[in-house]
Amino acid sequence: MIVRIIAGEFRGRKLLPPQGLTTRPITDRVKQSLFDILTPMFPDSRVYDCFAGTGSMGLECLSRGASAVTFFEADRSALERLRKNIETIDNERRCKVIAGDLFRWFDRPLSTDATDRADLIFLDPPYRFVREEPQKLQRLAGRFAEHLSADGVLIFRHDVNDALELPPLERFDRREYGGMVLEFLRRPK
Repeated sequence: MIVRIIAGEFRGRKLLPPQGLTTRPITDRVKQSLFDILTPMFPDSRVYDCFAGTGSMGLECLSRGASAVTFFEADRSALERLRKNIETIDNERRCKVIAGDLFRWFDRPLSTDATDRADLIFLDPPYRFVREEPQKLQRLAGRFAEHLSADGVLIFRHDVNDALELPPLERFDRREYGGMVLEFLRRPK
């Protein structure tokens, strides 16, 4: 499978694809549809790419003008590829990699600094989390609500056969692409 950045400053850059079955890269067609919806959020947005895998979503955001991306990944082989993919775009100063348990990272106290808030959060957990550990994702959603900027959006990717409410976040859009769903959530108004 070819993984690449499809638009913006780094358009056409090839990324190392995932190794094994630990990550599921999003297709160019779905990525294009998603970013057509998200375009008004760029430039200068702050992005969290959770369960980042090889980083294709966060790197796409950087290519389209995001000011900074924080990547969260625990899998060692995915981390190695993520770091190499960040080197590919030669823009490490706009990237931060959190290696390890993102649940523990989000349990820490939130600073009062507004720059710690994200304008866009990609939540793309292994599908098994939705089925086997929904309470962990729901607890995380509560923390995400605190980390989102006032107009921030969380994109939750999951299998079409799974459903999970993530209170206090509210869904305002849902798109199906084959066997995958992208849900768009925000803080309650």
